[in-house]
Amino acid sequence: MSIHTEPLQNITMSAGGTYSLTTKGAEYVINAAVPIVLEALDSMKISKNQNVFTFSDMGTADGGTSLKMVESFINFLQKNSPGISINVVYADQPKNDFNGLVQTVLGLGHFPSYLEKTKNVYPLFSANSFYKQILPDNTLDFGFSATAMHWLSNKPCDISHHVHMVGAEGEEYLCFAEQGKKDWETILLNRARELRSGGQLILLNFCRDENGKYLGNTTGVNMFTNFAQIWQDFMAQGRIGPEEYRRMTLPQYYNTVEEFSAPSKKTESPEYCAGLKLKQIETHITPCPFAEAFKEHQDAQRFAEEYIPTVRSWNKSIFFGALDIQRPLKEREKIIHDYYQT
Repeated sequence: MSIHTEPLQNITMSAGGTYSLTTKGAEYVINAAVPIVLEALDSMKISKNQNVFTFSDMGTADGGTSLKMVESFINFLQKNSPGISINVVYADQPKNDFNGLVQTVLGLGHFPSYLEKTKNVYPLFSANSFYKQILPDNTLDFGFSATAMHWLSNKPCDISHHVHMVGAEGEEYLCFAEQGKKDWETILLNRARELRSGGQLILLNFCRDENGKYLGNTTGVNMFTNFAQIWQDFMAQGRIGPEEYRRMTLPQYYNTVEEFSAPSKKTESPEYCAGLKLKQIETHITPCPFAEAFKEHQDAQRFAEEYIPTVRSWNKSIFFGALDIQRPLKEREKIIHDYYQT
């Protein structure tokens, strides 16, 4: 087992607005949660004297997947608090495609913007990940994040015979579990400092549910096992080396429901003492839009053409970065191209 702590600097989603164009599943998850978001907003006691309300979308990528949710949020808030000004703080890691994000939010990209229909809304952009404090203490009214916090701050080790922690065993699994616990606590403590008294936090996270289901393993076909098998075949064919295979470990951790809820349930935990209280936790399976469409059209080629871009949008940078930099660029690009074609 190769154990190390590797700071993650090369994780990027697809740029130029293509992330939101291809990741329809993420948008479906967010849109399905709009009633929960608005219910939480409705439960807040907003003073008539409050002039400014601060909302943050953390781990926003190019901003497209949450556009409809943010618009619904703004409309609901301004209907119930007429005249209130709203700061919408979009935050992501420094290497995020901020040009694409700004264009999306301002309506200069692939999607219409809520700014064309609203007033007194001020988008702000922060090149800080959710592993750091994004806003000053006691200034955040409502925090939101979706399909992002499974990305770890560090890769704790390489996995010997798989590419994801769902296939890890023994010490390798324990390394990921410990990193996942540490990172989740860091995220919550930063949000506890940012939130005003009475503020709300809605987090839509990938998890392993009560039945052992998780992203890529809800219908009997395991996406991550397929990833690992393709790379194992490439290694057997001599196209990649053993070290390259091990470096292809995805730096993600899927918490269980118990792991997500533990810090907010233990009265002695730093998160609980910082004021965070868990109001609600539940699991849902959002059907893959491409698989659902395939049931109707039964066209395998069409399914591949629609599905593969969404996979590329979030894992290409990891797999490409795992290849030996001594390889010529065109050779590395050919390996990645052939992987997705497979």
